[in-house]
Amino acid sequence: MIKALFCMIALLSVGFKQRRELALENLALRQQLAVFNRNHKRSRLRRRDRLFWVWISGIWERWGESLIVLKPDTVVRWHRKGFALYWTWLSRRNPIGRPGTSREIRGLIRKMVEANPLWGSPRIHGELLKLGIDISERTVARLVPKRKQPPSQTWRAFLDNHLKDLVSIDFLVVPTATFRVLFVLIVLAHHRRRVVHFNVTEHPTALWTAEQIIQAFPDGCPLQQPRPY
Repeated sequence: MIKALFCMIALLSVGFKQRRELALENLALRQQLAVFNRNHKRSRLRRRDRLFWVWISGIWERWGESLIVLKPDTVVRWHRKGFALYWTWLSRRNPIGRPGTSREIRGLIRKMVEANPLWGSPRIHGELLKLGIDISERTVARLVPKRKQPPSQTWRAFLDNHLKDLVSIDFLVVPTATFRVLFVLIVLAHHRRRVVHFNVTEHPTALWTAEQIIQAFPDGCPLQQPRPY
């Protein structure tokens, strides 16, 4: 019983869909016939004709098969143009977003920054609220003039300035003839490219590594005084 009911519903839906397709096809052909029957040497499409094809392309999948008077790409272009015009009109009709900050408020913020160079955006925002000016702290931070900071040194300049105080520490892996794996810790000074300290272990740990650093610099001495071996 249920299976027969579903079959009946499917047949009705197919029949309704076929009748709908036929009605839309007849409507499209009649509209094009009306365009051809106009008293013009060359049939021109009016605005209502364009609106018709834009509308029918949105509700009928096979609309392009019955189109004769123009190309389907033209209808698609009309639809995109109408979409852009609609959203342009909508955005101009209801402007959305925060209201712009007046010139007087921007000038007041600049004067407050010049008179109080140690004030930040939160302090200036609080003072503006005391004056009854409703403005967000984020807007104040955006309007505060940026102070020019001295350029920071490059990485190459940092290395040149601290070359005598820099060392490199790394582990090397050395396999032995008996298939053991030894780890070699090397402390290398950059200034003279010399080995400050090295040691070998089979089981490197954090504690062992810390002891090697202490041995490399027992008195915190500068690198110019190498530890004798």
